[in-house]
Amino acid sequence: MGLIDRFRRRATGGPAAVRARLEGAMSRRRLRGWNPPLENINALVASGGPRLLARSRELVVTNGYAANACEAFAANLVGDGIKPSSLIEDAAMRDRVQRLWLAWTDEADADGLTDFYGLQAMVAREMFVAGECFVRMRPRRAEDGLLVPLQLQLLQSEMLPFEKTGTAANGNRLRCGIEFDAIGRRVAYHFRRRHPGDSTDQGAVIPETVRVPATEVLHIYRPIDAGQLRGLPHVAPAMVRLFLLDQYDDAELDRKKTAAMFAGFITKSAPEEPMMGETDADLDGAAIASLEPGTMQVLLPGEDVKFSSPADVGGGYEAFQYRTLLAVSASLGLPYHLVTGDVRQANYSSLRAELVEFRRRVQQLQHGVLAHQLCRPIWARWMETAMLAGALDLPDYAGAPARFRAVQWIPPRWDWVDPLKDIQAQVLAMEAGITSRRKVVEATGYDVEEVDRENAVDAKRAAELGLRYRTSPGETQGARATPATRPDPGDGTGDDSGAGAAAANPATEQE
Repeated sequence: MGLIDRFRRRATGGPAAVRARLEGAMSRRRLRGWNPPLENINALVASGGPRLLARSRELVVTNGYAANACEAFAANLVGDGIKPSSLIEDAAMRDRVQRLWLAWTDEADADGLTDFYGLQAMVAREMFVAGECFVRMRPRRAEDGLLVPLQLQLLQSEMLPFEKTGTAANGNRLRCGIEFDAIGRRVAYHFRRRHPGDSTDQGAVIPETVRVPATEVLHIYRPIDAGQLRGLPHVAPAMVRLFLLDQYDDAELDRKKTAAMFAGFITKSAPEEPMMGETDADLDGAAIASLEPGTMQVLLPGEDVKFSSPADVGGGYEAFQYRTLLAVSASLGLPYHLVTGDVRQANYSSLRAELVEFRRRVQQLQHGVLAHQLCRPIWARWMETAMLAGALDLPDYAGAPARFRAVQWIPPRWDWVDPLKDIQAQVLAMEAGITSRRKVVEATGYDVEEVDRENAVDAKRAAELGLRYRTSPGETQGARATPATRPDPGDGTGDDSGAGAAAANPATEQE
C-alpha cells in the first residue's frame, strides 16, 4: 500500500484513525504496562471479598478518619430514622396503624439492643464497612408476648461465605452463597451457623451452613454494576490511601517524639578525665552526664559538645495532609469537613455547595437502597403479620392488600448552615405554588398530619389559657413568636377584638 493510499484510508476513517481517537486503548510506551484483566465484578468480589472485608473492618476500628467517616455516613443516611407515613385514606384506621407501628419499633430487634431505627443505623454502618448487610425476618410465637409476632435479626457479610459456589442438591446454582433457580431468581441463602471470626462461639459440631429461604431474608447493598451479587465496602476506594497515611502519621509522630528528646554528645580528648557534672553509668557501662537548667559549664581543654538536630519536614507536612485527605474524601464521597472535622477553609457558600451535592447522593441511597430494599418489605411483612395475629383489624384487607400497604417513607430532616434562609425560601415556594406544605413539612422529617394535630391542640390550649402569639412584622432577623396574655379591655393597653380568633387560629395572626 502506497503513501497516498494510507493517507486516504486514515482520512476516510479506517482502523488507524479509530485507534488514534481511542487513546485509552493504546498500547504504546506510556500505557504498555497497563493491562487490567477483563473480569466481571462478581469474580473480583468472590476472589478478593474476604480479604477486602477484613481490611475494611480493621481500618474502621483503628483509623480515626475512617471511623469518623463511617459515623458521618450513617448519621446522614439514617439520622434518627427513615420513618413511615401510611397512605390509608381513612384517618382513624391510619392512626391505628401508625400507633401500632410506633409501639412495635421498640420490639423489632431480635437481640433487644435497640429499636427499628437503631437497626437502620447499624445497616448503614455495615454498608460503609462491608458494603452489604443481611436482615432475617424472624416470626415469633404468640406466647412471646410481642405486639406483633415479628422480629428482625441482622447478619454480617461474613455469615454468607463468598467461596460457596457450585450446584446445590436440588440442582439450583450456588453463587457466593446465594442460591438461584433456573430463571435466575434468588430462592435461598446458605448462611454460616457461626461467625468465622468469633472465637467465643464454641458450640457443638453441626453442619457449617444452613439454607434460609429468600422470602425470609433481605439483602441490603448498593449494586454498582449490572448483575452484581454481593456488595463492596463503601470505604474500598480509600482503603489503601488511608492505610498508608496512617503509617506516615505514625512515623511522623515518632520522629517528633525523637526530636523532642534533646540530646548532647561530649567529645573528650582524655577519656580518664571526668565529664561535666556527676558521672553515672547506665546498664551498658556508658558514662552519662547530667545537664540542669541554667547551667553554664566550663569544658576542659580538648572537650567539645555537639547536640542532635533531627531533620524536619518543614511546612510541607500540613499541605501534604490536606491534599491527601481531600483525595480520601473524594474517594469516600463525603465532604472534607465531615471526614476530618476541619472547617478552617470553609465558608457558608462552600459548605452549602458541597452539602447539596453530598445530600443528592445520600437521597439516592435513602430511596433506592434503604427504603426499597429494607423498609418497604418489612412494612409489608409487618402489616401481614399484624393482620394474621389480630393486632390490626382492617376490613377488606385480604381483597386489596396493596391499598392498605401504601406508605411513604420520610427521611430525616436536613440541618442547614443557615436555616433562616432556607425556611424563607420554602415559604416563598409555597406562596408561589411551586411546592405544597405537605412536602415542605415532610422534608423536615415529620408527618404533616401529625404536625397539624399538634398545632390544633396547641391552639386550643392557648385559647383556653388566654394566650396570644403575635409576630413582629418588622424584624429583619426573622420572625420570633412572643407569647403574651390577652389585654384587659378596660386597661387601655390595646384592642382585643381579634385576640380570641387569633388564638384559635394562629395562621390568621401570621397573615
